[in-house]
Amino acid sequence: MLSRIAESLYWMARHLERADNTARILDINVLYMLEADEGATEEMQWTPLLTIVGADDTYLQRYADGKVTVQRVIQLLTQDKAYAASLYNSLRLARENARVVRDRISQEMWEAINEFWLATDRHLKTKLQPWRAAEFYAYVHREVALFFGLTQSTMMRGEAYGFTVLGSLQERADMTARILDVRYHLLLPDLTLVGSPLDFYQWGALLKSLSGFESYRRKYHSGIRPIDVVEFVLLDGDFPRSLRYCIDGLDRALERIGPVHGAAVTDRMHALREHLDRTSPRAVLDQGLHEYLDDFLALLADLTTALQADFFEAHIGETQINEAPLANPTNNQGQPSTLAAGIASQSDDHAR
Repeated sequence: MLSRIAESLYWMARHLERADNTARILDINVLYMLEADEGATEEMQWTPLLTIVGADDTYLQRYADGKVTVQRVIQLLTQDKAYAASLYNSLRLARENARVVRDRISQEMWEAINEFWLATDRHLKTKLQPWRAAEFYAYVHREVALFFGLTQSTMMRGEAYGFTVLGSLQERADMTARILDVRYHLLLPDLTLVGSPLDFYQWGALLKSLSGFESYRRKYHSGIRPIDVVEFVLLDGDFPRSLRYCIDGLDRALERIGPVHGAAVTDRMHALREHLDRTSPRAVLDQGLHEYLDDFLALLADLTTALQADFFEAHIGETQINEAPLANPTNNQGQPSTLAAGIASQSDDHAR
């Protein structure tokens, strides 16, 4: 398989997964605005979303007054054409990459992503209002699920499938870690709130943003406890959005792709597995969840670099590749995070 084909498959899936994850975190905030603490301001509710996706600096560039409102956040993260990681641009790039590899994906997959993009492009020509946002985000969830369902049921199990799964699960692991990191910091147990309706709502919102609320309640019968949430989201190999599930899936995808000619990917995957294998929920909390997840995100970013070196470097320097790194999120102390999650975007000329 040509390196440029492999890379397009990888980023097709990764951009699509990113669009779904962006819709996911926005959807939960929109749906639960009315259930939040009466004292919670728009800024308190919506600033964490900017931090999760690393858009704090971009937001300040767009809005010099720094005031955080629901309409502004929705505009930036959903339909801002100048923001590389907006939902709009993620879908556009996913579709462009799919067009490059039309002969490697099924006809059903191409039709699904093409129709999805065309409908989204029409829908986002006007400003998305908060009261219409939940319906749109639900539509995004359904269409992304449809595409990946068609991937499972119609795509040949070979190298192309391996690179598609690789992109999807790597992006999913990245967003899961970001959501848990930022939201846990905001929800650090306050002894006056433990067991209160607000406490239940906040942790429930975190789980729902990962589509894990019902699964968590079926597994844990003692209510929502921080240590159980950490165990579930980090280490439960049966939960499709857990870090353990994603890393196991990345391993299987690499096995499907075949022998790696370089050692970088193998070394990075070994480091990620060790990072999960040698810990426990209690050890993570004692060490510091933020520090643990920051290390995980740094290892995941190293894997992106390793994939570039071992699989995609054959066409570095050609005009179709433009690197557009996602802005670094800040850590809980307000300092730059160690992670720079790269977005490899294909240019319009190549996509045509």
